[in-house]
Amino acid sequence: MHPVLFKIGPITIYSYGIFIASAVFLALAFSIKEAKRKGLDPKIASDLGFYSIIMGVIGSRLGYVLVNPSEFLKNPFLVFKLWEGGLVFISGFILGVLFLLFYLKKKKQPILDWLDTFAIGIPLGQFVGRIGCFMAGCCYGKVCRLPWAVEFHDPLSIAPQGVPLHPTQIYHSIAGLITFVVLFLVRKRVKTSGKLFFLLIVLYSFFRFIIEFFRGDPRPYLGPFSITQWLAIFMFFAGIFCVWKIKGQVHKLN
Repeated sequence: MHPVLFKIGPITIYSYGIFIASAVFLALAFSIKEAKRKGLDPKIASDLGFYSIIMGVIGSRLGYVLVNPSEFLKNPFLVFKLWEGGLVFISGFILGVLFLLFYLKKKKQPILDWLDTFAIGIPLGQFVGRIGCFMAGCCYGKVCRLPWAVEFHDPLSIAPQGVPLHPTQIYHSIAGLITFVVLFLVRKRVKTSGKLFFLLIVLYSFFRFIIEFFRGDPRPYLGPFSITQWLAIFMFFAGIFCVWKIKGQVHKLN
C-alpha cells in the first residue's frame, strides 16, 4: 500500500509508525477510562500501560527477529528500525503480560481486576495497529483469487508486489474489532474478576490460529502447524481452563 505517508525534507513519516503509535494511545486511553470506571487508580493504569507497551514492543520485535533471522544477520541495525514494520503481536503480548504481572505483584495490586481493565483496550489497539501492517505490507497473506484479494505495488512495501494476496492484515484488524465489541458488550455482565481477560485470550488465540492458515510471510513450522499456531492452541485451552477455574475464586486469586 503506502509504507511512507509523506516526507518533509530529510524527515520520512512512515505509516506503520503512525498507526502503531495511534494504537498504543487508543489502547492506553481506553484502559485508563476503564480503570476509573472500576474504581482503580488511573495513575497506576497510565504507568503500567506505558511500561507494558514498551515491553510488548520489545517482545514483538524479538519475535519478528527470531522468525526472520537472515534479514538481520546481514544488517543488525535493522532491528531498531521499527517504523518500517516487523512486529509479532503474540510474542509482544506474552512479554507485556508477564511484565504486567510482575509490576502488579510488586505494587500489591488486585491482579485479576487490572487484567480485566487492560483486556478491552488491547484488541482495540490491535484493530488500529494492524492497519499499519497493511500500509507497510508486513504480515502479508498467501496468493489468492478471491474478490477481496489485494495487490501491493509500492517498491518500499514488504509484501510481494503485483500479486493478489489474502489481506491478512485486515483479517487481523477485523478480528481485533470483533474481540473488542464482544468484550465491551459483556464487561458489565461479567462479575468474576479475571474472566474478561481470559475471554480475550480465548478469542485472540482462536482468531490467530485461523488467520495463520492464510499468512504468506515466512514462518517456522513444527509439524502441520506454525509455531504461532501451537502457541495459539496452548493459549486457547489455557484461557478456557482459567475461565472455568476462577469461578467463585476471585478473592483467593486476587
